[in-house]
Amino acid sequence: MSQKRILLVDDHQLIIDGLRGFIEMEPDYKVVGEANNGNEAIRLAEILQPDVILMDIEMPEVSGIQASEEIKRTHSQIKVIIISMHQEKELIKKLVERGIDGYLLKNSSKEDVLSAIQTVLEDQPYFSQDVTDSLLNKSKTTNSNSADVATLASLTEREIEILKLVAEGLTNKEIGDHLFISHRTVDTHRTNLMKKLDICNVAGLIRFAYKSGLIQ
Repeated sequence: MSQKRILLVDDHQLIIDGLRGFIEMEPDYKVVGEANNGNEAIRLAEILQPDVILMDIEMPEVSGIQASEEIKRTHSQIKVIIISMHQEKELIKKLVERGIDGYLLKNSSKEDVLSAIQTVLEDQPYFSQDVTDSLLNKSKTTNSNSADVATLASLTEREIEILKLVAEGLTNKEIGDHLFISHRTVDTHRTNLMKKLDICNVAGLIRFAYKSGLIQ
């Protein structure tokens, strides 16, 4: 089995050196390049064709967000994992919409980083626990997984509100009264939820809400 090729992107050389140090101790992985800004990341992604890119967000010239979007647009097979100090919900949702495959915080352990690389190589999304908690507005989650979190990140705030209330057993009219919208609007949102989640009934919505950690 050939080694998987890793590209490291961060404007702090100390971070790159730290990542390289433990990644190259793994026989299955090889660091094939490093970049200190988004432009360089885009150029090296084209030349080196890595399997996985570990990408910072805040960098000179071109940000990690822009670089990730461009790389995923032209080379969708390359997996991009963001490693950042930021865990704002809207930022993470924006990156998920742009096709990133994973998101870690810079205080993540080396085990988390290696697990993230392995997970995205298996075509599954990976979000660290802190990122999951941020997306779900919880201090602690126990039963959510990265695939569910990625799906939740694709939903609007209103859809998440309605999903929670459906899972709590409220009718369309009760949800409408609670959110000050018509029951017809609630029904439209619920229909859209079922399409997005590929679920065909209310029981399925309730199961998803529990499985994803949205409610407990």
